Amino acid sequence: MALYVMKFGGTSVGTVERIRKVAEKVDGMLNEGHQVVVVVSAMSGETNRLVDMAREIMPAVVDTRELDVLLSTGEQVTIALLSMALKSLGREARSWTGGQIRVLTDSAHSKARIVSIDTERLRADIDAGCTPVVAGFQGVDDAGNITTLGRGGSDTSAVAFAAALGADECQIYTDVDGVYTTDPRVEARAQRLDQITFEEMLEMASLGSKVLQIRAVEFAGNYNVPLRVLSSFEPGPGTLITYDNEEDDMEQAVVSGIAFARDEAQVTITGVPDRPGIAYSILGPISDLNIVVDMIIQNVGADGSTDFTFTVNRDDYQRVITHLQSTSDELGGAAVSGDDRVAKLSVVGVGMRSHAGIASRMFRALSEAGINLRLISTSEIKVSVVIEEKYLELGVRSLHEEFGLHESKGVA
Repeated sequence: MALYVMKFGGTSVGTVERIRKVAEKVDGMLNEGHQVVVVVSAMSGETNRLVDMAREIMPAVVDTRELDVLLSTGEQVTIALLSMALKSLGREARSWTGGQIRVLTDSAHSKARIVSIDTERLRADIDAGCTPVVAGFQGVDDAGNITTLGRGGSDTSAVAFAAALGADECQIYTDVDGVYTTDPRVEARAQRLDQITFEEMLEMASLGSKVLQIRAVEFAGNYNVPLRVLSSFEPGPGTLITYDNEEDDMEQAVVSGIAFARDEAQVTITGVPDRPGIAYSILGPISDLNIVVDMIIQNVGADGSTDFTFTVNRDDYQRVITHLQSTSDELGGAAVSGDDRVAKLSVVGVGMRSHAGIASRMFRALSEAGINLRLISTSEIKVSVVIEEKYLELGVRSLHEEFGLHESKGVA
């Protein structure tokens, strides 16, 4: 007998009929003799509907405390309906909100972080043969205010419950049947991975893969919670996300996947004096605007000037350009230019640590496809490049072919 935390996202509980199907899936797990805690999101589209209503009432400035109170109702509907569905199958079930369980968070409304979880009520239900159905995405702060964890926060809730309860596995049920070598909508030959490491999943999530929320993967890695991604609609083993064990895997994949992000923008400042503190002069004020900078390249010319290039999310591009143009004189009359039609393309794999030549193979394959590289960055298990967005899908397919991912699920 094992203890599983089963989390179902919005599409999995998007209709009453789908909620019944979820109840049947949970019932099947219980029939196998396992103990289960269920975590659910709001029904698909519900959070957007609530946000739209809030904007109708308060279009300019949204009170984040009241917004959290509003958005938390979405999960409350789902937990009640799923509990009813389980009871209709003859199972004992009880719904719980984050506040009732006492999921304690900080007070950062709309992006709160979990501080602790009181598992007493959950354990009492489990021991009594009653299945707890818990609202994801939400908690309360020290003052009793309802808080939410941000978009995708139900994944984080589920992993946190699994860690607090010492669950054998946290299962995330979505509309896909696992983690793929790349997006199947771009490369039809993409393969589902049987297993991937936390490190690889973190890289792929940060690079554009939308299967799991980054915070959930970080949480699972920090607390060593085995994480499995499965389909709510199709049977199958899914993809297990766990720690790398090289002793047990002598055929470690060199490249596990091809990740990409379309929503990139590139900013370049030319003719900047090469002096101590210039990088901070450029990036410090941008950080103060709460804008995340990704790849950074600095080149020093023979004349002592510096060209400084970096990338930001496309949504932040115009703000960054406007800010830098207004402070150009402070940077020694630097010229500011940019391009908001670029994309980031990456190869990811823990096997890269012990195999040379991955970057050169990547560059050769892209060169043969006629794709120019704007920027390059590397880490132990990742090589990323910035290219023109119009070449992104060609680049994905070229790299997928180069590393044989369509044939052997990542062993290149």
